[in-house]
Amino acid sequence: MLHHAAFLLHCLPLVMGQYDICKSWVTTDNGPMWEFYACQPRAVPMKEYATVRVEPSGITCGNPPQKFCTHENPYMCDECDASNPDLAHPPKLMFDKEDEGLATYWQSVTWSRYPEPLLANITLSWNKSIELTDDIIVTFEYGRPTMMILEKSLDNGRTWHPYQYYADDCNETFGMQARRVRNLSTTSANRVICTDEYSRWPGSKKEKNVRFEVRDRFAIFAGPELKNMDNLYTRLESAKGLKDFFTMTDLRLRLLRPALGGTYVQRENLFKYFYAVSNIEVTGRCKCNLHANLCTFKEGSLQCECEHNTTGQDCGRCKKNFRSKSWRAGSYLPRPNGSANVCKEKLDFPPTYFPAPFASTDCECYGHSNRCSFIDFLNLVTCISCKHNTRGQHCQHCRLGYYRNSSAELDDENVCVDCNCNRIGSVANRCNETGYCDCKEGVTGPKCDDCLPGYYWRQGCFPNVCDEELLICQNGGTCYDNQRCLCPPNFRGVLCEQSKCEGENKECDSGGGMPHGRTRGEGGRVLTS
Repeated sequence: MLHHAAFLLHCLPLVMGQYDICKSWVTTDNGPMWEFYACQPRAVPMKEYATVRVEPSGITCGNPPQKFCTHENPYMCDECDASNPDLAHPPKLMFDKEDEGLATYWQSVTWSRYPEPLLANITLSWNKSIELTDDIIVTFEYGRPTMMILEKSLDNGRTWHPYQYYADDCNETFGMQARRVRNLSTTSANRVICTDEYSRWPGSKKEKNVRFEVRDRFAIFAGPELKNMDNLYTRLESAKGLKDFFTMTDLRLRLLRPALGGTYVQRENLFKYFYAVSNIEVTGRCKCNLHANLCTFKEGSLQCECEHNTTGQDCGRCKKNFRSKSWRAGSYLPRPNGSANVCKEKLDFPPTYFPAPFASTDCECYGHSNRCSFIDFLNLVTCISCKHNTRGQHCQHCRLGYYRNSSAELDDENVCVDCNCNRIGSVANRCNETGYCDCKEGVTGPKCDDCLPGYYWRQGCFPNVCDEELLICQNGGTCYDNQRCLCPPNFRGVLCEQSKCEGENKECDSGGGMPHGRTRGEGGRVLTS
């Protein structure tokens, strides 16, 4: 995308700006020395540093050229043509600068294959952990989708987790009660909800935005005007999973059903059903674990400019010669300057000091082992026989099948928690650092014990053959347990979409088929074509 030399050019009003100084040269009774502080980059518009991918292949309109119409006037139509720059709508138009009054947008193909679902994925990738500091805002032209899911990844797109569900009827679509973020409590601030606030047809062209409300979640702790930031910082450190909730490497928008114009699908005019996105705003900062106040864009990738003797893309480990203790992220506490948790210089001891194995108070194992071994050719001391489901040189990591309890200190016996993945729905009993398991296709939920929309559970998740929303049985057929369509006598096919009538046989309709020129729409309503 854009190759910016420096990442911190614009300061935004929200976002924890006092953590922007990593160290200060001070005079003490012992002479001048560095005083270290927790620090982090300021927030900026992140879309400029993202790569975008739109799927599936061929979902972008214009190849071949195709007409599209508006909901307000089905006779007011235009054309999408990828070969004509004035009529093309490629993905890059979601991120360009628009002239006042003239919206440029990416656009999908129309729903010409109804009742087959019109599905599209828009994925933003940063190849770097970032932290959200303001609302995500997606601007749609020609109507907001009636059904969509916002998802995030913490591992560069290998696994995905729902961020928020959107539907005109949350209970019918996702089996969830519709909620508002502003009604969440301090104990549910990181809850994944479904909202109908942005999916109902408003009858106004001005209603274009769909939000993921970050500020409202911050306000649960910091107050409506975000003035009590001390309380927010404290909660980010102490509340399990809260800090990770606002962290991601990738963002994905799964568009499941386009705007319907406030009515059921009109099959005689499918050219007015499509997706069009003119802008995606993502405001945040590089995640540097409170060890950097600058993040630069080098060779197509974001990189923290690490302080406190740390290194790595996210300042996630100590430099080679500064590993006398295990790496720790910086902390917002104590207020106001936080804790830098600087990596300390490693002390070199002669090998003769360390029999292998040995027991010593010098073993840095966080209480999970009291036995260490000196590895001569690596010149390092490592803990052995780590207990409490820990592993690593200092027993600082969790065994496979366990994840770090973020509310527990490293020396806590309960620092590692069982992933407890559903063995049928998960790829393996393994999870990421937030406890989310790696799910099989069609499976969702932190423990892989639920199915994505369009799937049903039967000792695993299987794709729906039919349902009441997307894969509707045609010609009077009825859906049986989402698994098959029960067709009337004169129709066949997976969705009862094929007539058994052949040639000039005019007697077919007597067996229950629809009269010529009529089909069934959503909810069994009869539509005239």
